[in-house]
Amino acid sequence: MATTDRQATTLALAHALSAAERGLAVIPLTRTKLPALRSPHRDDPAPAPCHGECGRFGHGVYDASSDPARIRELFAAAPWSTGYGIACGLPPHHLIGIDLDTKSGTDSSAALRELALRHLFTIPETVVVLTPSGGRHLWLSGPPDVAVPNSAGRLAPGIDIRGAGGYLVGPGSRTDHGVYGTAPGTAHLAPAPCPPALLRLLLPPPSPPHPATHPSVGDRGQGLVQFVLAAHKGQRNTRLFWAACRAYENGIGSALVAPLIDAALDTGLTEREARATIASAARMTGHQRR
Repeated sequence: MATTDRQATTLALAHALSAAERGLAVIPLTRTKLPALRSPHRDDPAPAPCHGECGRFGHGVYDASSDPARIRELFAAAPWSTGYGIACGLPPHHLIGIDLDTKSGTDSSAALRELALRHLFTIPETVVVLTPSGGRHLWLSGPPDVAVPNSAGRLAPGIDIRGAGGYLVGPGSRTDHGVYGTAPGTAHLAPAPCPPALLRLLLPPPSPPHPATHPSVGDRGQGLVQFVLAAHKGQRNTRLFWAACRAYENGIGSALVAPLIDAALDTGLTEREARATIASAARMTGHQRR
């Protein structure tokens, strides 16, 4: 390995350990910004889904850790790595990345400002990472009971979202196009809470309601209850949070609490989980439940 690559790996490890001190879970990356460790199941004839249960490295973001000893093991297994990725959606920050791209001639910063004006939110002072191409990554924190999905261009052209199951290239990482770095004056900041109006834009829209009805709600809330009932494992809390936010915004939040809890129980959530998610939606929409 070239001396410059060894130096880049040493620096990447140092930056990754520094990120871990802030509670961020990391994985080693290559110069192409991909996970540095290949899947141990790549040669299996019919690999079963594995998120690291096999105990080996090579599961992408599922390898991410904030434990210094494990991070050193990951980098030792990938001595060609020159950067590191920060897993999104994990405690304690439940990181959400707003990736403002500069490709294809789009003005993603202007698009975000327009969204902020239209939906009445302000991007708070937070960590900003500058990319070699001139783009920016804004770090925001999300609620612990909501999984923000990854998306590309759905919010607006040139704006990609890194959420649960995704990762951001960490500052100090070296790629084929240059080095990622923290914007001046933001390195000391913690990820700021995602504005509620922006968070609602990042969550998936409801699917068309199913024909089945819930006995205790009228037409106005029926679609929201059905949206929750249609949730699969991994999206139950997110759907419940989205539906509760819409209910409170439409003035039927209090009346819909019991039906939403019943729907959440049908999907497999516990009553405690359901009530906590609905309470979080009430806080987010300014309808703090007593």
